[in-house]
Amino acid sequence: MIRLEGISKTYKVAKRTSGLLQAAKSLFYREHTIIHALNDISFSIQPGEVVGYIGPNGAGKSTTIKIMSGILMPDSGNCTIMGYTPWKERVPFVRNIGVVFGQRSQLWWDVPVIDSFELLRENYRVPEDEYKHNVDLLVEALELEAFIDSPVRQLSLGQRMRCEIAASLLHSPKILFLDEPTIGLDAVSKIAVRDFIKKINKEKGVTVILTTHDMSDIEALADRVILIGKGTLLYDGSIETLRKRFGKNKTITVDYQDNQVPFQIKGATVLSWSPQRAILSVDTSSHSTSDIIAQLSQKLALIDVSIEARPIEEMIVELYKEYQI
Repeated sequence: MIRLEGISKTYKVAKRTSGLLQAAKSLFYREHTIIHALNDISFSIQPGEVVGYIGPNGAGKSTTIKIMSGILMPDSGNCTIMGYTPWKERVPFVRNIGVVFGQRSQLWWDVPVIDSFELLRENYRVPEDEYKHNVDLLVEALELEAFIDSPVRQLSLGQRMRCEIAASLLHSPKILFLDEPTIGLDAVSKIAVRDFIKKINKEKGVTVILTTHDMSDIEALADRVILIGKGTLLYDGSIETLRKRFGKNKTITVDYQDNQVPFQIKGATVLSWSPQRAILSVDTSSHSTSDIIAQLSQKLALIDVSIEARPIEEMIVELYKEYQI
């Protein structure tokens, strides 16, 4: 469905120096810096996949999304999506995609949300029956009914982002590009957005490309992660593979009846200890958590036990360190 081959993109940025003399000089002569936003990027995405496209600030994520959505043209390389070259066949191509940029709006600021939807229907030439069906579905799924008749400028950030996602799906796209869709949202709005993305992916087979710095979004939605750094593709694989590689350690927290003597457990490292609670780290590649808990139960009168996997944020940081980005 989506195939990128050798995509590269550079930007020419003027250097700015301080001082009146330098400012006057720049009127006649400017020095420029070449920024390599993307360097020989290649990957493919199959129909129905949910892919997390991640990397630090300035890595080239948004540039890639803009090329795939037809907003930018690369300097070199090929991009084919559903048989289209996005920047060459933009009008027929955009009817098949939905795009949400977390810091950009496709809604009209001073008019009610439903009027923006009507304008978008005209732009995409959505048949009336299909439009009404989609609006009813989106209003119910994203809980828009309470504010769909309000001007966009009166909405909270969470309400506006839910409307942005609805707007991007009015024409029944087969691919959804999400660039920081939950930025600034509260916990309730984030969960609502995540649940809806899961629903349209599962029920309608919508392919989702998610770009975000919120690793909890990636963990909740994506099965596959593509990591980009300094314009270069660094990692492409499943989250499960990532866990096997960097997530071997688990943390066990145990509460027990008063015990004044510090203890040691074979196969575990005691991170902290008190007479009522201890926190241990276990490398599950060499010792099972059940074995550690069995040893603990022999030494202590256990009250409660909790096991936590390594947060995905820490695994991504390890990946960044490995590639020195």
